[in-house]
Amino acid sequence: MTNTQTPPARAARPKSAPAEAAPRPAVRDRGTRLLATLFLAPTIVGIVLFTVVPIVGSVVLSLFHWNVIDSPSYAGLSNYGEVFGDSTVLVSFRNTLVFMVFAVALQLLIALALALTLNGRMPVWLRSVFRSAFFFPLVLSAASISVVMKYLFNQDFGVINWLLGFVGIAPVPWLTSENAAMTTVVLVYVWQQFGFSFLLFVGGLNNIPKEIHEAAALDGATGLRKHLTVTLPLLSPTLLVASVVGIINALQVFEQPYVLTNGGPGDSTRTVVMVIYETAFEQLRFGEASAVGVLLFVLIMAVTALQFRLSRRFVHYQ
Repeated sequence: MTNTQTPPARAARPKSAPAEAAPRPAVRDRGTRLLATLFLAPTIVGIVLFTVVPIVGSVVLSLFHWNVIDSPSYAGLSNYGEVFGDSTVLVSFRNTLVFMVFAVALQLLIALALALTLNGRMPVWLRSVFRSAFFFPLVLSAASISVVMKYLFNQDFGVINWLLGFVGIAPVPWLTSENAAMTTVVLVYVWQQFGFSFLLFVGGLNNIPKEIHEAAALDGATGLRKHLTVTLPLLSPTLLVASVVGIINALQVFEQPYVLTNGGPGDSTRTVVMVIYETAFEQLRFGEASAVGVLLFVLIMAVTALQFRLSRRFVHYQ
C-alpha cells in the first residue's frame, strides 16, 4: 500500500500594483527634436533666405555679364580678370586694408582705455551716464552722422578749424587733402563704432574676479603692470570677439567715406564696398560688381580664419 502525501501548498505571492507605463525614450526624443526644430526654423529660414541665397547668387552672377536691361550672358572668369586689371579696384582694396588697420586699432584702444577708467572707483550713477553717452552714437544712422561731421570738418566754415584757430593753427583741409581725408574718415568711423567694443570690454572686466586683482596687488603688480600681466590675459577672449567684429565691419565700410568725401580726393578714400555700389548701380555692371563682392567675402573669411588661428597662442580662457 503506497503512502501518497499531498505536496505542501506554495505560499501565495502578493499581487503587486500595476506599474505605470514609462514614456518611451524614442517618442520623447522625437518630440524634443520636433520642438527644437520649430524654435530654430525661423532663424534657419532667415539665414538661408538672407545669407546663403545671396552669397550663392553673387557667386553665380559673378560668372555672367548683366546690365539688368539685356539678358545675362555667360562670361566665365573674365569678370575676375577685369577686376584684377582695374587699378581703381586694386586701390580700393588697399585703402580698405589701411582703413581697417588704423580704425580697428584706434577703436579697440579707445574702448579699452575708457572701459578700464570706468571700471575704477566711480559713483554708479556717473558710470551709467558715461556708458549711455559712449554707446549713443552707435544707435544713430551712420549717414546722418557723416552729414553732420562733413559740416564740422569743413575747411572754410567748420567748427573744428574754428576751434583750432584759437590756438593759432591754420585751417586744415580735412576733406580735400589726400593725406587728411583718410584720417578724417577713420576718426568719424571710430567715434561712432567704439561704443560696441566699449560695452564688450565693460562686460569682460566685470567677469574678472576681484580676488585675482587683489592677489596681484599683494605680489606687487599695480597700475600698468597689473593690466598688462593680469587684466589683458584674462580679457583676451573679449578682445578676440571685439577684434573679429571690428575687422568685419571695417572691411565693409561705406557710409562714412561715401558721404564725407565720395571716395576722394582722387581715389584716396574709395573703399571696396563703394566700388561695388558704383559698378553695380551707376555703371550697371552687375557681374563685375558681384566678382568684387566675392573677392571681398573671401578676404573677410581669410582674415577671420587667421585671427582664430592666432588666437590659439594669445587667447587665454579661465
